[in-house]
Amino acid sequence: MNYILRHTYSVISAILVALMLVSCGKKQTTVSRPPFDANMAYAYIERQMAFGPRVPNSKAHNDCAVWLIQELRANGAKVELQRGQMPDYRGHMQQIYNIVAHFSTPEITNRPRVLLCAHYDTRPWCDEEPDYADRQYNVPGANDGASGVGVLMEVARQLGLRMADSALMAPVDIIFFDCEDMGTPRSYTGQEREDTWCLGSQLWATNYAQLTNAPKYQFGILLDMVGAPDATFPRELYSTQYAANYQQQIWRAAERFGYGSLFINQQSYPITDDHFYINKIAGIPCVDIIHYDIRNATGFASWWHTRNDNMDNISKTTLQAVGEVVMSQL
Repeated sequence: MNYILRHTYSVISAILVALMLVSCGKKQTTVSRPPFDANMAYAYIERQMAFGPRVPNSKAHNDCAVWLIQELRANGAKVELQRGQMPDYRGHMQQIYNIVAHFSTPEITNRPRVLLCAHYDTRPWCDEEPDYADRQYNVPGANDGASGVGVLMEVARQLGLRMADSALMAPVDIIFFDCEDMGTPRSYTGQEREDTWCLGSQLWATNYAQLTNAPKYQFGILLDMVGAPDATFPRELYSTQYAANYQQQIWRAAERFGYGSLFINQQSYPITDDHFYINKIAGIPCVDIIHYDIRNATGFASWWHTRNDNMDNISKTTLQAVGEVVMSQL
């Protein structure tokens, strides 16, 4: 084949390829995905569930805390246990145990950090059960509690690998908050106290705000109820108000990975969650990734705060999506 024929053939081929791409609606591009193993995240959730409901001050709660600390240290983190007290819905002082893990290397130790967090406690009452007799039980907490922790434990494992390869770009702190789910039960007939939810994050944020040489954080991400097969994560309003740029950055990453059906481009109502106090008290822009459905009366799934919050509500596909999106921000 001579040059002119080859050149003509090449031009025609290029035009045909271009037309094929246009007919598909967009160019076919390869998306580079960060490493994350949903099987490991799922196993971490199963391990938490094996302890039983992690109600504050119970043996299951204490045993789970010890296991989390051991696993985090095994992945190279420096771990501290923040102890303190906060008043619960009755005004009684509740003991708090926040688990704080630091991932860093000497060459990046002075860079601004990224904060990742979830709560590891479970609600003492199933107060969304329709049968009043069932409201006395503890919530198992597979999705509401264990799912966020499970994803972050796999993130911690990946961070340990990055540290070993000197590939960690910025320091990362992972905090597992205690007593997030101790808010006023529906059966309580006394006067409800303000801020009865998220006691662990209130304690941490207050202490952080009082530090004279507090470490600097770029932003934070909170995970709450991130494992359901039918999960949807709209743009939570407090996150939009306090951390709009980072929220947009996270949702764009989800869209790039093909997870737009989970991370939906829809605004939700404001949710009092751990991120609210990180934003309001600590002044750290923090985004809440939380399963929320505006079609339901409560805004949450039918199993929320019931005995049915079990492993049936955990999907490896959802865990993989959330894990990849979080890892893309580190």
